[in-house]
Amino acid sequence: MGETSQLKEKINALKDEKQAAEAKQKRLVLELPNIPHPSVPVGTDEDDNEVAETFGEIPAFDAAPRPHWELVDEHDLVDLERGAKVTGSGFPFYVGKGARLQRALLNFFLDRARDRGYTEMQAPLFVNPESAEGTGQLPDKEGLMYKIKESNLQEIEDWIVNRILKQAELPQDEEEARRKMRPMINDLMEGEFYPIPTAEVPVTNFHRGEILSAEDLPLQYCTYSPCWRREAGSYGADVRGLNRLHQFDKVELVRIVHPDESYRALDELLADAESALDALELPYRRLLMCTGDMGFTQAKVYDLEVWSAAQERWLEVSSVSNFEAFQARRTKIRYRPEPEAKPEFVHTLNGSGLAFPRIVAALLENNQQPDGSIELPEALHEYTGFARIE
Repeated sequence: MGETSQLKEKINALKDEKQAAEAKQKRLVLELPNIPHPSVPVGTDEDDNEVAETFGEIPAFDAAPRPHWELVDEHDLVDLERGAKVTGSGFPFYVGKGARLQRALLNFFLDRARDRGYTEMQAPLFVNPESAEGTGQLPDKEGLMYKIKESNLQEIEDWIVNRILKQAELPQDEEEARRKMRPMINDLMEGEFYPIPTAEVPVTNFHRGEILSAEDLPLQYCTYSPCWRREAGSYGADVRGLNRLHQFDKVELVRIVHPDESYRALDELLADAESALDALELPYRRLLMCTGDMGFTQAKVYDLEVWSAAQERWLEVSSVSNFEAFQARRTKIRYRPEPEAKPEFVHTLNGSGLAFPRIVAALLENNQQPDGSIELPEALHEYTGFARIE
């Protein structure tokens, strides 16, 4: 019996070592970044990004334009102070015409996407770690994501025993009761959840683990969602007003395509995002991101930035990315080129279409009038129900 017991202990120890080695291997694989496309410029930081093209005219003002954080206060559009009181810095209230402008942008962006062939969806606002790993947010951006932590199971167990068994004086052995309730508690509290930093995460995972047919492709989805980001380490003028928030609204565009079509799809996705900026009559520029400033997951990415008249700088409102097969490998999204053929990985793409806060900032700053009012672009009038904020 002694030798048998020792053998069992050794087997269990080897199983633990195997599990630890597999976990380490998985962790190391998840930390491998995507390979940049050959057309991506080599560089170390944002100074090495290429300005591919600039669109629209920079507005001219007789007097210095006022920043949007003054305009939202004057017109009672956004209340940052009360948002900080209720939740914390970076969680604004949109009020009155400010809230109506948010809703107008939501419908405007979604309608445009749907008209351009995207299927609208509403996605979960919380995802599990497997989903975040699939799109590459984990482990790369774990420190920038909020996390809903698992409750202390021992505390829950003690609470149930004390509240139900002891107070009700039920004739049941305490240890036996604990043993029976543990599977139920674990089922209820299993896992951890992340509030989404972008709707790219749930929408891309919509087809996780599936094998699609070639006829299914391409797939195009659009969705609106609030997004949450910790933005750790952000400070100074860059975060003032609506420049950088912990909670913000965004319409996301996602494409799942045949590998041979992904760079044509990238051009189309870029045109989809730019068309919204054209309709809003905002001056903007297109940046081709260099290797040192692009994301962990991307093979090629363009950033779209709008001009901020009062801040006299460009504000990012969209990133349009081709991930090639990077996310598909992690999420195991495949397709069959032919009915009996071996499955192959799809290519995934996504782009913001668009992010709201800096769009609002640019609309307010670029369209302010000498009398203090703000004229909205004609494309929004049917959505807002008003043409001017005064």
